[in-house]
Amino acid sequence: MLAKLESLLIEAGITLTDRQKQQLVLYVDLLNKWNKTYNLTSVREPAQMLVRHIMDSIVVEPHLRGLNFIDVGTGAGLPGIPLAIVRPDSHFTLLDSLGKRIRFLRQAQQELGLSNIEPIQARVEDYLPRVPFDGVISRAFASINDMLSWCHHLPASGEGRFYALKGTVPEEELASLPAQYQIESVVTLTVPQLRGERHLVVIRLG
Repeated sequence: MLAKLESLLIEAGITLTDRQKQQLVLYVDLLNKWNKTYNLTSVREPAQMLVRHIMDSIVVEPHLRGLNFIDVGTGAGLPGIPLAIVRPDSHFTLLDSLGKRIRFLRQAQQELGLSNIEPIQARVEDYLPRVPFDGVISRAFASINDMLSWCHHLPASGEGRFYALKGTVPEEELASLPAQYQIESVVTLTVPQLRGERHLVVIRLG
């Protein structure tokens, strides 16, 4: 698994420490083990988890601005945990409404030794942060408009951004954005050995 990860990182041009690589592999091991009972992801093969979960998450890292992020609808901790591993100076709140997922995230936090994540069980529309976030990240929302509607209270005014991980560019969704939001960028992401398109849509208040 470590050799497979290292090969993918080389292909993506990403440099990590040995500890970060070990944490990512351990996270996949934990996810694979818990998945048998808790059904956390539809991806069953650890090698595919490296591609479709780990690499798909960490290619986003160079495009994040700020230090304080929330991963809404984090599920099994994606993309929040891989991003927290490769971005140790940032803090990630991992928000999900299901208790079984939060139990997994707390176990992962303990076993991976991650002090820069905070798993929280709550519905996103009910969650009130202590301080607003530099970035609101999600790859789980059905539409960008849903993300903006349910998460509008989470980013810092003026500087906060929404980061939506998407497959193909959601042209219709972007065309129907509420007037107060503007598209800052649409980034084409390259994920080694992943079929299909991946894009990151960055949005901020106008």
